[in-house]
Amino acid sequence: MISFTLDGQPCEAHEGETILKAAERAGVNVPRLCYVDGLRPDGNCRACVVEVQGERTLAASCCRAVQPGMVVQTQSDRARKSQQMVLEMLLADLPETGYQWNDGDAARPHGELSHWADELGVSPRPALKALQRRQPEADLSHPAMAVNLDACIQCTRCVRACREAQVNDVIGYLGRGGEAHIAFDLDDPMGASTCVACGECVQACPTGALSPKTLIGDQRVDREVDSVCPYCGVGCLLTYQVKGERIVAVKGRDGPANASRLCVKGRFGFDYVNHPQRLTTPLIRKPGVAKDAGAQHHPGQPPRDWREVFREATWEEALEAAAGGLKRLRDQHGPAALAGFGSAKGSNEEAYLFQKLVRTGFGSNNVDHCTRLCHASSVAALLEGVGSGAVSNPVNDVQHAGLVIIIGANPAQNHPVAATWMKNAAQRGTKIVLADPRRTDLARHAWRTLQFKADSDVALLNAMLHTIIDEGLTDPAFIAERVDHFEALKASVAAFSPEVCEPICGIPAATLREVARAYATSPASMILWGMGVSQHVHGTDNARCLIALAAITGQIGKPGSGLHPLRGQNNVQGASDAGLIPMMFPDYQRVSKPEAHAWFENFWGTKLDDRPGLTVVEVLHHALKDEGDPKKIRGMYIMGENPAMSDPDLAHARAGLANLEHMVVQDLFLTETAWLADVVLPASAWPEKTGTVTNTDRMVQMGRRALELPGDARPDLWIIQQIAQRMGLPWRYEGPESGVAQVYEEMRQAMHGVIAGISWERLEREDSVTYPCLTADDPGQPIVFTDRFPTSDGRVQLVPAQLVPADERPDGDYPFVLITGRQLEHWHTGSMTRRAEVLDALEPTPTASLHGQDLERLGIVPGGWLQVASRRGSVRLRARRDDGTPLGAVFIPFAFAEAAANLLTNPALDPFGKIPEFKYCAVQVGPVQAPAPLG
Repeated sequence: MISFTLDGQPCEAHEGETILKAAERAGVNVPRLCYVDGLRPDGNCRACVVEVQGERTLAASCCRAVQPGMVVQTQSDRARKSQQMVLEMLLADLPETGYQWNDGDAARPHGELSHWADELGVSPRPALKALQRRQPEADLSHPAMAVNLDACIQCTRCVRACREAQVNDVIGYLGRGGEAHIAFDLDDPMGASTCVACGECVQACPTGALSPKTLIGDQRVDREVDSVCPYCGVGCLLTYQVKGERIVAVKGRDGPANASRLCVKGRFGFDYVNHPQRLTTPLIRKPGVAKDAGAQHHPGQPPRDWREVFREATWEEALEAAAGGLKRLRDQHGPAALAGFGSAKGSNEEAYLFQKLVRTGFGSNNVDHCTRLCHASSVAALLEGVGSGAVSNPVNDVQHAGLVIIIGANPAQNHPVAATWMKNAAQRGTKIVLADPRRTDLARHAWRTLQFKADSDVALLNAMLHTIIDEGLTDPAFIAERVDHFEALKASVAAFSPEVCEPICGIPAATLREVARAYATSPASMILWGMGVSQHVHGTDNARCLIALAAITGQIGKPGSGLHPLRGQNNVQGASDAGLIPMMFPDYQRVSKPEAHAWFENFWGTKLDDRPGLTVVEVLHHALKDEGDPKKIRGMYIMGENPAMSDPDLAHARAGLANLEHMVVQDLFLTETAWLADVVLPASAWPEKTGTVTNTDRMVQMGRRALELPGDARPDLWIIQQIAQRMGLPWRYEGPESGVAQVYEEMRQAMHGVIAGISWERLEREDSVTYPCLTADDPGQPIVFTDRFPTSDGRVQLVPAQLVPADERPDGDYPFVLITGRQLEHWHTGSMTRRAEVLDALEPTPTASLHGQDLERLGIVPGGWLQVASRRGSVRLRARRDDGTPLGAVFIPFAFAEAAANLLTNPALDPFGKIPEFKYCAVQVGPVQAPAPLG
């Protein structure tokens, strides 16, 4: 600590701390406008100037560090007059009517500027108003944000937020003198710029010059509720601003995963909860109405009249029909006749209760969720290799890495806030290696971009392993102490020299060697990967190679190193942890392991099946089995999943769903799956419930209810319990929010090996705690495997991988490779984001991305219509030029039901993870006429 004098009183500051922050801790609030927590101090507004004894000029307190013995006056006549003059001049340039006031008083129209003006007793001077600048026109071109630069004080907080925090490099400062102004790209309208709508500039702006269109003017709200983002696995903490029982804005909160940052979905994708298509009453299929697997409704179509298919019902009637149908099939055909799909978009408590219902009520382990379609192969390899399916280090540990490999992932689109940490690391000198068949947004921040041939992951990674071993770049001590089967790996990769693999993967041998050397010799190297690694028939082999890379170089178990599969949905990690998978009880205890089986039988007080259940894809195969087959699936309970859009070979998947004798769907909307249901139960959206979720970093985080449920919709946790009770289970969870705290505490006992120290009360108090956390005073362990691995002998189990080709290769009839994935503005199957006004306005139509040379060769212009067909189906959609897509490939996002990419995809499975090969199949592409208008 450093001693100094502040306003005549002795004070202390941390070494390197600024005067402003030290004063703030001492209870002295210095005016500030260009400064805000989380952004680099700039010192340009001069509102925070203070007087330092012995110095000729006033000092900007936001960027001046305290020195020993310094004597500082924050309110001396000289400092105060200067602060007041700055505020007077800024007020003179602003319009009388502002855009951001918090108390409804038009005398305080300019947000923080008005606040500090009131604090210092400053009002606009008419003489200065006469010299007011020429005011710019409003820019309302963006669907989400309004630009009113007449309120801009040129503090550059928006510039720093855009360029330094989010690293999107859209907002700049153009012109000189009186012509200086904030600009987007080359002075484009915001709506025509490369803005990705993260809204960081809106959150940073102190005056409302940049504002969300939903909250301009009187910003009083009824309440603010702290919660967690309902989209990707990054797990950003946020605050809902609620007015008139509607969320009118969202603010980023200073959570450990996001440090107040959000992306376009987290900030602007909230109004789906109020969409007119929201389910508010239970529905029962009318007698005799067939389940037409081909007649799918989606947000892009004119509303189909649900009354043709369903009738409204009371909750008692609907629950009796839902549970009664499931109970009848179980009693007539046995437990194997039923299956359940839970949700990675719900809470941990819902996931836990759902899998418990299937196991104790249905009587089998036929329970799964979307992890089977995203990271099942990664989890299979991680459990086999390191004994845990979770990540070793959090995403923002990249700040401690010397080199980061990002492979098979597009974080800027799929995990945007996580991508900001990677871009920040690159700014500080971390070497980013981007390895992917597509050249994506992070490429401009990368040290090396490895745009390898699709399906050649193992060849590329084995070439790196070969180089590291051949050139003696391994960590012999780490291998001797903590790695098994190194000699087998060495023998396996001996034939995979970079020179041999160059024609296979398309990366020059010299580059493969360079990257391998850099990874092995960096003080700390980290690997992050996505579904481009996992969604292959060789996905488990891909992940095995990544594990081997980390193990033989000792790049695991320390800061800035390790293995991180980026989780897709907001609670896919937590749902898996809670046992929502067919071969594992909670905490990844195998159902076939006698000790685990006996423990859960005793814990739940009932007999349990000791055979692994069917996975998502297998369940729908079994739904199409012949009538007399004892393995036929006859009934399903689906909560918050949409397999009629998310499964591969949708025609086959939808046929399986339609063939079920009884299907219960619990959801927010009549999704493509719900249209095939016998009973539809209106559920709760994330802002309407309280519960925990676990993000990709292993952080268990608290979400709180912000809104009341619409109509007669009910909480998911309540619905699950009602179904269970009607199937004969004596469940009585009591307390607020359908006993959520009681359910959590039961789950904590079932997962005592990782979350024993994370009580409900602790989460209510701290919001976010990282597991493993075994005692009440344990802060949690962001970095694991520091001294041993949770395998049988505490060592990594290496598994060599050979080349396994994709199940379906391009040929003369189907010469292109199809790659599917997500995009920034939409999420998963689109059931939420396509009903969010801003998100759908930003990306309203399905597109297929191809390289410009392929488009030219096919005679297709960007924006024109094309057809993509595989051996399983075809879709029509618009062409998008993307020269980052390799020649001979086409990329299609799978969120659009009117051009469902999964009509084309191949259901071939990885033999270990049982995950479909979404990332590779053969297709043909050609121009077509525009389809007839929907009607």
